[in-house]
Amino acid sequence: MIQRIVIVVLLLLFQQSPLKALVAIDITRGNLDPLPTAISDFYFDDSIKADDSIRKSRLDKKIPELVQNNLQRSGLFFPLEKKSFIQKPEVAHATPRFEDWTFIKAQVLVTGKISLDKNQRLRVEFRLWDVVSAKELSSLAFFTTTENWRRISHMISDKVYERLTGETGYFDSRIIYVAETGPKTNRVKRLAVMDQDGHGVKYLTLGNELVLTPRFSPDNKYVTYMSYFRNLPRVYLLNIEAGIQDLVGDFPGMTFAPRFSPDSKRVIMSFAKDGNSDIYAMDIKTRVVERLTDHPSIDTSPSFSPDGSSITFNSDRSGTQQIYTMKSDGTAVKRISFGEGIYGTPVWSPRGDLIAFTKFFRNKFYIGVMRTDGSGERLLTENFYQEAPSWSPNGRVLIFYRETPSDDKGRGGNAKLWSIDLTGYNERMIETPTDASDPTWSEILTKK
Repeated sequence: MIQRIVIVVLLLLFQQSPLKALVAIDITRGNLDPLPTAISDFYFDDSIKADDSIRKSRLDKKIPELVQNNLQRSGLFFPLEKKSFIQKPEVAHATPRFEDWTFIKAQVLVTGKISLDKNQRLRVEFRLWDVVSAKELSSLAFFTTTENWRRISHMISDKVYERLTGETGYFDSRIIYVAETGPKTNRVKRLAVMDQDGHGVKYLTLGNELVLTPRFSPDNKYVTYMSYFRNLPRVYLLNIEAGIQDLVGDFPGMTFAPRFSPDSKRVIMSFAKDGNSDIYAMDIKTRVVERLTDHPSIDTSPSFSPDGSSITFNSDRSGTQQIYTMKSDGTAVKRISFGEGIYGTPVWSPRGDLIAFTKFFRNKFYIGVMRTDGSGERLLTENFYQEAPSWSPNGRVLIFYRETPSDDKGRGGNAKLWSIDLTGYNERMIETPTDASDPTWSEILTKK
């Protein structure tokens, strides 16, 4: 069971005025010049005594270090080395000498202070400074507990990212995936969830049954996934916090890739029967099932648009597997992919402007994106085998899994999670304790 984390935003200390983003993002070529950023150590004020356990926890270093790691992994920021900093953290946080930070070529500065309020709650404050124009951009403080310092760090990262790029952040989020162990011929697969940076892995199932395609609900409270019980496919709902599992459907045929609707009221999936696969939607409350496609072909991998008005899916009704869109009631079906190769696993961006997909062409697998009308196709990465893209909550980054080849006896090879920027730059492997597949990103955990 995953415990609920409660973090209270205390106050906005500086009213943010409209400001042009300091980091310009061009999705057609990537951001080739990361913003030089100074992230100072935070400091403890006098409310935290010298022998206090909070001081010994070194949160004054851990929090800014995690903020730095988050921003650096985004590929948009270049953190400067702390050994080049001239000012002490407490001095910089009060009133920076901007010429000292200009001297080391910093363009923005992050400072922070840690204290205790009268109820002995931890108060973490950060300030964001524009070094070039010598002014404060943003300041925010949070109440929390010492154990929740990582959540605080992710939330600070999101605020800095949002203020400097003009985009919503994505660091205070989770990823659910299938953790894999054992030989290829006898794989044990468990549901696992972790922070977006790979920290805090928790296993949600025991591995007694095969699990596939986990997907978060938009409110982050539930996961829908497939499980094979005695070789029969079933679709389940799992309450992440309570650890309660609910059977959505026990279908006589094969069921594929269940996903939530944007309002969390329905689950959409494909259902194979008598050699044919069509797309169905089920009302979670009433369990009423509605058939959305009725075609003598294989229709599968449905995904809602963020406003719930449309659905994208893949189908071989044209002779080869391609990407289609339709209205949420199953009408106005339209093919949108026309490039060479086989297309699959389409998923709509949370921004609503793009559809990510997997493409197989000339014995290689690609992860790519296209506009919702099929125009502007861009292939971001290629490899031996990779699939199942999922969007970060701000639509900026894609996560997917990649497998390496094994020999003719099934030895070797592994499955790992990777992320890539929408530009096609900043490709990174996300460390997990075991092999991993079928990742899906949650929404931001703390809503505005």
